[in-house]
Amino acid sequence: MRVLVTGANGMLGQDLCPILEDNGYEVIEASHSVLDVTLEENIVKYFEETRPDLVIHCAAYTNVDGAETEYEKAYLINSKGTENIAKASDKYGAVLVYISTDYVFDGQKGAPYNPEDKPNPINNYGLTKLKGEEAVKQFCSKYYIIRTSWLYGHHGKNFVETMLSLKDNNEIKVVDDQIGCPTWTVELAEAIVKIIHRPYGIYHACSGGETSWYEFAKEIFKLQDLEVNLLPCKTEDYPRPAKRPKYSVMDNSGLIKNWKTSLEDYLSLRVED
Repeated sequence: MRVLVTGANGMLGQDLCPILEDNGYEVIEASHSVLDVTLEENIVKYFEETRPDLVIHCAAYTNVDGAETEYEKAYLINSKGTENIAKASDKYGAVLVYISTDYVFDGQKGAPYNPEDKPNPINNYGLTKLKGEEAVKQFCSKYYIIRTSWLYGHHGKNFVETMLSLKDNNEIKVVDDQIGCPTWTVELAEAIVKIIHRPYGIYHACSGGETSWYEFAKEIFKLQDLEVNLLPCKTEDYPRPAKRPKYSVMDNSGLIKNWKTSLEDYLSLRVED
């Protein structure tokens, strides 16, 4: 099976492509320089040339705060770009896997979100990703929508590396009133491989359990045996351009193990610069 991965040079893509190859798939790696998802004619030409059986659409605008001032750019990539990929996938008979986010939810449920729960994004990033979901449903007949959350990995900027880069600071304040599911890109990639053998539809692929950003940071430093002055704070104490849902935990149906175990595995493989 020929699998096209958009955003192949991103944090998820760099883990996903080798895992797909290890599972026997022929992988077509498409970075932004190879395939600009905002250019519909180029996408059609690329699909005509490569003829993928499966498309895993990882390419995205992921700057949550940036989307508040760059809505048009975020919309062009996350919404219109996904529409372009969905149309091409359907035209050439390819199954589409769209990577979405917990930020399509408003955080008001107070219990883990199920795939059937109604989205209600509270920031522009979540809105553009939801519009991407809607485009997939509208323009593609064979699809998987996979929502994930709080991604970290060895091939990109992420919360774990940010915390470790601050270890020598006199004081580190981290919000303690936003709850979610930190997810390692390797385990998301492995979950994607499982999901594509299941019926089409919407899935939640994030680590099991739940935590706050503060507790996540505390566990990072604990596992690294680092003594730091880590202090909890409220969202209001650390204002950001984009609102975040206070509780975006998702029910992963046992797809990925507990976030603490995943974090330990990630750190054990980490190579410092």
